[in-house]
Amino acid sequence: MAQVINTNSLSLITQNNINKNQSALSSSIERLSSGLRINSAKDDAAGQAISNRFTS
Repeated sequence: MAQVINTNSLSLITQNNINKNQSALSSSIERLSSGLRINSAKDDAAGQAISNRFTS
């Protein structure tokens, strides 16, 4: 007896898009809530290096 596996591809695509949007929203909220222009080196590596020189 053959087994058939059905996949709701539209649901998977939608879930993937929701996860991407949630990740982008979390990043935006983190940036807004900190009030800083640079939260980490990945935001602006050169700016982070210059900032580190000023603080040390």
